[in-house]
Amino acid sequence: MHEATNPTGDVTNQSIIYRGENRMSDFSEDAKECGRKIVDAATRATDYIDAKAGVVVDKVKDLQGKDFNEIADEAKDYARRKPGQAILISAVVGLFLGLLLRGGRRMF
Repeated sequence: MHEATNPTGDVTNQSIIYRGENRMSDFSEDAKECGRKIVDAATRATDYIDAKAGVVVDKVKDLQGKDFNEIADEAKDYARRKPGQAILISAVVGLFLGLLLRGGRRMF
């Protein structure tokens, strides 16, 4: 028996394969671009955290030589000058302490 070949079928299959390869190439480029953006964002976040950590270390050093009353007076003065920031800082500290004290327990 004679097998018939379908030249148009081969062209169609090659076209499908070629389009699939182009899509994979486009996807690969998109993935590389996303990777670059993630690395850039991580680098900026690291720089930001390093800068803020330096500020925290400086503040801790400043607090080491003071007694509790001096610290409390400074905190009250700061809260009077910048009440919005004082409330925000208090909320963040409360959330952080709550997470620490909650430990491994999870709320469902």
